[in-house]
Amino acid sequence: MNKPIRAMSIFCLLLFVALLLNATWLQYVDANALNGKVDNKRVRDAEFSRKRGAILAGGASVAESVRTSDQYKYQRVYKQPRKYAHITGYYSYLYGRSGVEQSENDILSGSDPRLFVNRVVDMLGNSQPKGGSVALTVDPQAQNRAVQGLGNLGRDAKGAVVALEPSTGKILALASTPTYDPNKLASHDFAAVQKAYERLSTSKDQKMLDRGIQETYPPGSTFKLVTAAAALSSGQYTPNTPVAGGSSLDLPQTTANLPNEPGLDCGTDRIPLTQALENSCNTAFGEIGLKLGDDALREQAQKFGFDQTYLEDLPGQVRSRFPANPDEPQTALSAIGQYDVAATPLQMAMVASGIANGGTVMRPYIVDEVRAPDLSVLDKTNPEAFRSNAVSSSVARELTQMMIEVVDNGTGQTAQMPGIKVAGKTGTAQRGPDQAPYAWFVSFAPADDPQVAVAVLVDDPSVPRGEISGSGLAAPIAKSVMDAVINR
Repeated sequence: MNKPIRAMSIFCLLLFVALLLNATWLQYVDANALNGKVDNKRVRDAEFSRKRGAILAGGASVAESVRTSDQYKYQRVYKQPRKYAHITGYYSYLYGRSGVEQSENDILSGSDPRLFVNRVVDMLGNSQPKGGSVALTVDPQAQNRAVQGLGNLGRDAKGAVVALEPSTGKILALASTPTYDPNKLASHDFAAVQKAYERLSTSKDQKMLDRGIQETYPPGSTFKLVTAAAALSSGQYTPNTPVAGGSSLDLPQTTANLPNEPGLDCGTDRIPLTQALENSCNTAFGEIGLKLGDDALREQAQKFGFDQTYLEDLPGQVRSRFPANPDEPQTALSAIGQYDVAATPLQMAMVASGIANGGTVMRPYIVDEVRAPDLSVLDKTNPEAFRSNAVSSSVARELTQMMIEVVDNGTGQTAQMPGIKVAGKTGTAQRGPDQAPYAWFVSFAPADDPQVAVAVLVDDPSVPRGEISGSGLAAPIAKSVMDAVINR
């Protein structure tokens, strides 16, 4: 064989090997990624032509696929669309998936490896594969109360409610307003779907935004629970330790001061720490922040989950944050949940839940179990501690009693429940001078045997600025959700 022919033969052999390698890569290594692409029309058409599994809450379907007479054979239907939109998400031919539809797509579509035997049986029977179902942890009555409470705030109000089971981390309610109808994105009228998506994605109200987990806000005075936890854990404070009262606290390095809200019982000089939390005294917690320093506050915040992600079965969770290098005045403001402190309602529910659970913060989850098409259980979520030592059990007990005082005698009295001790903390977080403050409330009940921890955020309600407060707007919603869980 002469040299040119030999070179050409080797080149052709290399091309053949490259072709084999490419085919092997596409069919075995990269197959799942290619199949998972939203713009893969062949896979998308096939997936839309099979029966997708249901999403269940309280044993009842909130999302399912029903027979149609069009080419796609099945239509995704959301039975209580606005109530569960931010949990289920949408399943759209044009825009893919969100929410549980996204995180549990393999089960719902029937492509999960655990459904391999089912797919083989379907293939032998010349049937299309069927999807499995997903059971949520959500308590329908708690979700109803959360949605109703937010709806009662007014047409233009924004807000969120998150309720957790402290001992397990189960998400019992996750509501966000304003909301939307995912049926409009699941329609097979693609022109209408496109118009609906464009309206939703450009809306100033951000209706598709889950404000419970996908947006952070200044937590205001609810963050004083974190500051109090750091103080008690330091060994330098007890619930009776005298702290700064008075009308204002002079801040170092500046001529500014940190005032208390008018009308609060913050004494004229030194008051017990319990009284400071009971009446949400900025002076006391600003002074504690200055004494402990930003590192101690940050460490305590991170023990509750700040600066981390932890929700694994619902996409989109953003990190809550504590500022990196605040100066002394900024540290004092951070200690009362202002300056650059930012938290999701889920994060603040975890703070309350960790205290309720004796200092152990459980990892939150919303998927309880997944089932095969024949309803056999494929997997059930096992509760898992996210942080077992956020605070000691003794500090948790002290914080619980202090939070009881907030509801019994302090700023949180609107959350009182007949015959049940409630532990709570109000918050009113300031922002720009021309913007209404945020109203917060975090709580758990019963205080001596916690079944539910709740965080409520209210943003831009339809009431005068002077009527916006955690006690007036957020606490009644939390009370209603707690009642739904306790008396179910």
